[in-house]
Amino acid sequence: MPRFSVIVPAYQVQAYLHECLESVLSQSYPDLELIAVDDRSPDACGEIVDEFAARDPRVRPVHLAENRGPGPARNAGLAAATGDYVVFLDGDDTLTPDALRAIADRLKETGESDVLVYDHALTDWRGGTARNASALQLTEQGPAPFHLEDRPGLLRSATVVWDKAYRREFVEREGFRFPPGRYEDTPWTYPVLMTAETIATVDRVCVHHRQRRRGSTAGRSPFDLFDQYDRLFAFLDQRPELSRWRPVLFRRMVDQLAAVFTDRYRLPRAARAEFLGRARDHYRRYRAPGHRVPLRTRLRHTLVRLNLHRVYRALELAKRLSHRTTVRAARLAGALRTASLRLHYRVQLRLPLHEDRAVFSAYGGRGHGGDPGALESAFRDLAPHIRTAWIADPEHHHTIPTATRRLRPGTAAYWTALARSKYLVGNTEFDPRLIKRPGQILLQTRNGTPLKHMGLDLLERPAASRDLDITALLADVDKWDYVLSANRHSTLTWERVFPGGYTTLPYGSPRNDVFQRATSQDVRRLREQLGIPEGTVAILYAPTHRDYRRTQRATLDLDRVLRRLGPRFVVLARAHPRYEVPLAADTARVIDVTGHPSVESLCLASDALVTDYSSLMFDYAHLDRPIVIHADDWEAYEAARGTYFDLRSFPPGAVARSEDELIDIFATGHWRGSRSTQLRSAFRERFCPYDDGRAAERVVRRIVLGETELPPVVPLAERRPVPSAAAELGQSPLTTVPRPASPAAVLTENI
Repeated sequence: MPRFSVIVPAYQVQAYLHECLESVLSQSYPDLELIAVDDRSPDACGEIVDEFAARDPRVRPVHLAENRGPGPARNAGLAAATGDYVVFLDGDDTLTPDALRAIADRLKETGESDVLVYDHALTDWRGGTARNASALQLTEQGPAPFHLEDRPGLLRSATVVWDKAYRREFVEREGFRFPPGRYEDTPWTYPVLMTAETIATVDRVCVHHRQRRRGSTAGRSPFDLFDQYDRLFAFLDQRPELSRWRPVLFRRMVDQLAAVFTDRYRLPRAARAEFLGRARDHYRRYRAPGHRVPLRTRLRHTLVRLNLHRVYRALELAKRLSHRTTVRAARLAGALRTASLRLHYRVQLRLPLHEDRAVFSAYGGRGHGGDPGALESAFRDLAPHIRTAWIADPEHHHTIPTATRRLRPGTAAYWTALARSKYLVGNTEFDPRLIKRPGQILLQTRNGTPLKHMGLDLLERPAASRDLDITALLADVDKWDYVLSANRHSTLTWERVFPGGYTTLPYGSPRNDVFQRATSQDVRRLREQLGIPEGTVAILYAPTHRDYRRTQRATLDLDRVLRRLGPRFVVLARAHPRYEVPLAADTARVIDVTGHPSVESLCLASDALVTDYSSLMFDYAHLDRPIVIHADDWEAYEAARGTYFDLRSFPPGAVARSEDELIDIFATGHWRGSRSTQLRSAFRERFCPYDDGRAAERVVRRIVLGETELPPVVPLAERRPVPSAAAELGQSPLTTVPRPASPAAVLTENI
């Protein structure tokens, strides 16, 4: 018995059927059968199906004696299916790579749900793609599996059959079959969701649904929609326990009928009056007393109920005209403001540069911090004649020191500063409209040591480079005068993936200077501010962003980890900025520090770091404190984003491939054992050559003060970063932590 039965009805799709079937058979999860149903297609679909069946035993061809339509063709496929789960795919659609593996993994996580809903993207005939507009319903946050009552918004998603996997036993038990005619998905999708005892979602595009180029396809087929809703409400009449869904489905019916009525491609002009008359009859037939109509759709319902088709068309036309007028007025106002600011900027570009001005920006306007923040402070300390300004969105202005001018992006003051300041410092790209003047100096600090692919290397990683504009990127690189580097690995990487005429400054990361300058008193103060109980081991948990996931979620159950480790441990949970929700509930032992303005302070306050592939590990190594890597999805991450070296072969400490292994690493003391110390030492030798607490000073002395004799780098063996609180107190909480009953941790091969 295969895991999946993939059913593909084929009718007049000979131009696309090869790609469709190939996308199924090339899946990395091979435990499947492909049931290709030739719906008596007049083209070569039948021959194509037989060709695939001859070369791959997993293909089971079904040839119908007469053309019966997509619904009955799917029924024929269902009758032949033997898999645990049934997946439907139209003959001109495709499965995305690794889709079935992602579906299988999610089914295992959620306990073999009756229905699993996944995401899709629409592909137009020109090759463009657009994500499903209802994808927010597919979040993996919250309980799973769930019942429809827990997420009723799924009923507002498209009524399609090919964005779900169905447990075959559930389908057979309920007797679900497709009706004939068009819109056959409607009386299938709603009953399936309403009767399923368990539903789960996976926030991943698993299907590319092809939108064929539309010609004049209008005909009588839209009238099939009335028969399909008759079947749907007949099903509700037979299942009185589902009557609570009747108002929702009634509103969905009216919305869909109205959408068809206003679509000139689906409904001929001559048939509109008849269609709206039928819609009025259905409205009156299926609207029960007490049905509340939302205010925003009340007018639409009234027009359908009264069969005012001419009024409906007139109002729709007026609505479109009003919307166009509003949009054009807004665009005009925006264009006038843009033109005035552009003129202002051009004028400022012709005025002399201010030799004593410097502008800083970090993380795209998220506030004072990072390398630019450390450099801004160094500018004020070492070159007090330089007046500094910081670009940030208004909600982050409170993070900017009082001695520094605050600039809001897009304002006249912002453009004045960009045009007339001699020094421009940032760790991300400046405004693409920036015109770099002769005499201006632009320092690009970047943002840490790269593990994942960056710049030009992303061209080979479509999952990670969706929003990458290479032309704009290289135009920005051409403006750089200096680029900071923390180590030789960074230098070689930056110069290859960001090719330009800049000068590399191998001075280290200014933001890490604080690690060499902080005192034990600073550490105690930070721990008190964060509410870390005295005598506990504080673990900083900071996972990175996953390019292959739309919903960013924690891969660790922090509450479970802490229950297993006991009361001597607490977690500082810091979510990546792209995470939609916190990593865990903020409790006494899980402290949410996502919004904390300084990640350096969090590093100082913690006793160990747990991360996956975040570049924070390279910064944390400067503290010479334990680091544990949680690499439970390395293969998927490496395939989607790409990495510059195998972290599992050259880690900064112990490596866990699962949550239980991570628990065991801490419970047994491997996290701070001798082998972990050896690994961290080798890691520091490679990636921490310059950060001795004077990186910012070297930058200012070189770029601003023009000095050539810079402070020498303190050798790694002579540096004394501030110790952690646990190390200073000489605590060994490990001996009091019971080992969990899970299997022993399997570390990397060289641990």
